[in-house]
Amino acid sequence: MWLCKHLNSNLITKENLLGKDFSYLAEEAKKHLQVYKGWVLDGIPERREQALMLQTLGLMPKHVIVLNAPDTVLIERNVGKRIDPVTGEIYHTTFDWPPESEIQNRLIEPDGISEIETAKRLLEYHRNIIRILPSYPKILKQISADQPCVDVFYQVLSYVQTGHRSNAPFTPKVLLCGPLGSGKSLQATLLAQKYGLVNICCGQLLKEAVAAKSNFGELIQPFFEKQMTVPDSIITKALAERLDQQDCIQKGWVLHGFPRDLDQAQMLNNMGYSPNRVFFLNVPLDSILERLTLRRTDPVTGERFHLMYKPPPTIEVQARLLQNPKDSEEHIRLQTDLFYRNSGDLEQYYDWAITINGDQDPYTVFEYIESGIINPLPKKVT
Repeated sequence: MWLCKHLNSNLITKENLLGKDFSYLAEEAKKHLQVYKGWVLDGIPERREQALMLQTLGLMPKHVIVLNAPDTVLIERNVGKRIDPVTGEIYHTTFDWPPESEIQNRLIEPDGISEIETAKRLLEYHRNIIRILPSYPKILKQISADQPCVDVFYQVLSYVQTGHRSNAPFTPKVLLCGPLGSGKSLQATLLAQKYGLVNICCGQLLKEAVAAKSNFGELIQPFFEKQMTVPDSIITKALAERLDQQDCIQKGWVLHGFPRDLDQAQMLNNMGYSPNRVFFLNVPLDSILERLTLRRTDPVTGERFHLMYKPPPTIEVQARLLQNPKDSEEHIRLQTDLFYRNSGDLEQYYDWAITINGDQDPYTVFEYIESGIINPLPKKVT
């Protein structure tokens, strides 16, 4: 309650969720209020299953605090607990008795606070809490509650007001996987435009590092010059540096071009950058060849054309068009084969990912991706 008053947030407990009847309009108003003001959840989740259900619904706290104290202290506190039915304030017969006689007279004893009942509830709590805590590994703080209330409160407040990297599903961390020419770049651009996500193309990130002549760029440049594959150790360092920047932490990100195989996916996970939405864009080889082998560039203007979808305006322009060596049929077949050789392991690793037919209108593909981001992850039927 103190935290809610200080932060102007909403207090949500199991009791006030189940103990009050709201009209439909009141429910809707409350939802909007909680979005803009935030919330403090007290006593929920009680079991690991509830913690997982909250995550599935996209309800992920930014901070989780566990208040610890010896059972003997907790039993003594609970037995003397009294509640003001008017304000909801909690008092204690020994430690915190109100001076006003009017408040004293209306205090009530909560149900289930006897020594035996409290001991039973504590036993149940200890059984469940050890299964709940692993659900919040990076946002958890344990604080001793066996000290004055004010000291506990300021430790809690200090932690809540600190910023940290959040794994919350409501901060989208999207991974797009697909072969060359599957439309990953376009879909990433559309997602970034609509939802304000940071668009991270792994290949472009490496090129920018080289152009900026950064420390990573100097390591990468020799591999570019020799047209060799950049080692995973260098790629992951460049990627980590970008994902740790404030815009990625606050806005979320959409990543494409990495990982390309199981080892890279495991490296990404071990570094703490696991995506919470993964999409595989499947496109047949014939469509990929049609998309890429017909691409051309005008060396004079730099404008890009496609011999089928966006032909050059004049014969003169067509005569001077050039094809990028990477758009050759041989290169595309090689790269596509390489992707699909590794995609089985990736799909198994991200077994909750969503597979989409990428061989259709790009805005139709975007609608499928968008629905997969705003809706809870699908549950696999076993």
